[in-house]
Amino acid sequence: MSPLRLEIVTQERALFSGDVDMVVAPGVEGELGILPGHAPLLTALGIGPLLARRGSEELWFAIHGGFMEVTPEKVIVLADVAERAEEIDIARAEEARQRAEQLLKERPAGVDLNAALAALRRSRVRLEVARRRRIRRESSSGP
Repeated sequence: MSPLRLEIVTQERALFSGDVDMVVAPGVEGELGILPGHAPLLTALGIGPLLARRGSEELWFAIHGGFMEVTPEKVIVLADVAERAEEIDIARAEEARQRAEQLLKERPAGVDLNAALAALRRSRVRLEVARRRRIRRESSSGP
């Protein structure tokens, strides 16, 4: 089977461009699995991890909204915000998670609860993506 071309871009930069065997993306209504030859599709993306598999290699990205266009040979992700797993600062993401949880627990006057919930979700996705990459890397190095 021929590979699938994946391009992930944000307003600031082209994050990834390369051939992959499969993409699993965070759609607004659930995960979308894309293989070469997929029917054309245009969909909105939610907040979540995006996995691209190339052979036995797994490439992880944190996606925070946007759109995805699929053709039989190509997937283009136009993300509002996206990060490669290796770019994520785990300590900073953990601090953001704790701040968001504290805001939701205390609910001080004037705090936008929807914004706090969104911040919590973004920080959790960033942590999940960073940890998945670390777990995968540690398990592949083995004893």
